[in-house]
Amino acid sequence: MAAKVVVIGSGAREHALVRALLQGAAVGEPRELVCVPGNPGIAREARCVQPRGNDAQALADAALAESPSLVIVGPEAPLADGLADRLTAERVPCFGPSAKAARIEASKAFAKEIMREAGVAAAEAVLFDERDAARAHARSQKHGCVVKLDGLAAGKGVVVCDDAAQAVAAVDELWRPGARLLVEERLSGPELSVIALCDGETLIALPPARDHKRLLDLDRGPNTGGMGAVSPPSDAPPALVESILETVLRPTARALAERKMPFVGALYAGLMMTPQGPRVLEFNCRLGDPEAQAILLRLRSDPLPLFLAAAQGRLTGQRPVWDSRTAVAVVLAAHGYPGHPRALDEIAGLDTLREVEGEDLWILHAGTRLHDGKLVTSGGRVLTVAALGAGPSQARARAYGAIARLGFRGMQFRQDIAAREA
Repeated sequence: MAAKVVVIGSGAREHALVRALLQGAAVGEPRELVCVPGNPGIAREARCVQPRGNDAQALADAALAESPSLVIVGPEAPLADGLADRLTAERVPCFGPSAKAARIEASKAFAKEIMREAGVAAAEAVLFDERDAARAHARSQKHGCVVKLDGLAAGKGVVVCDDAAQAVAAVDELWRPGARLLVEERLSGPELSVIALCDGETLIALPPARDHKRLLDLDRGPNTGGMGAVSPPSDAPPALVESILETVLRPTARALAERKMPFVGALYAGLMMTPQGPRVLEFNCRLGDPEAQAILLRLRSDPLPLFLAAAQGRLTGQRPVWDSRTAVAVVLAAHGYPGHPRALDEIAGLDTLREVEGEDLWILHAGTRLHDGKLVTSGGRVLTVAALGAGPSQARARAYGAIARLGFRGMQFRQDIAAREA
């Protein structure tokens, strides 16, 4: 009997998960794939089911109705709302942490507390629950800082400030009734994402990646959910990844386990590679987006036993196989993203690109929908184009070559994803 896997989510990360699971079927056991709720691109490759709501309970009900062998949760919000807890209560294996463990992303203040307990080097920060106090502290940050909302904000609740005036403006922008803000020291250096699969005790590091957060080339413009990624970055050799696993990820997982909230799923460390060594900027409780699109494109073994082993507490002995080539993933965003993205712009070029898609090139849907029989934009980040190459230059050329054949009105994308790696 074929395994039935339910993937929760509707973005390019979830499309990459579905694509990797489909390719894994060629070397592993048969499987049926269901995505809740999915998107038009995913619907060409897996059965999509529309839940009766967007909350964790509705998603759990839709997943449980499928009697799945495994549920893989993509986005962070349903995890923070207890989706994994609901599935675990019904004895359904879930790749994703409990609500308690998901606080590592859902509360930046909690993450700082865990890092202090674990002895993990991180950016220093001060927490405020009063706007005036936060503004006063921000006004003292003459050389810049980072202002963060203490909660989930889809990757956009962070403002990097160059001076005190920008810091005060950031406090005003992010403040809301009942909110808490962190004013954090601004570190310098290249960023790095290191994600480990975790079964509550054992960790396996995935290949490293580098996200490009800012909207515009040369890291200008506002922060976004991520405009592209490269895996592996040229400055992240295996020895560095192993060091981060030992000094950051394992101590953090251990601290969570000691609090009786063992972490199951993908534990993501966003780091700044400072002159003094790696410092943690943030933790996420799931696979990154767009990092997952670049990382999963490189996976050559079947991901199903890997994710199932993590969900069932038996990761020891798993040995994923990775393509040695470089992956570059470029996000195509709607006009107005990240502030006020426009919808309903028709997307052209996808049909011709399907002929060249395969193990080396993925066109992944995120903010797409069908409208009057046409595929149109429906949100901020619309598509991710991910390509493999012998090195960064070749991977970039393949990704941007595919993008040249795509288009929609107002399409935004960065021209410099992985340019510094080439």
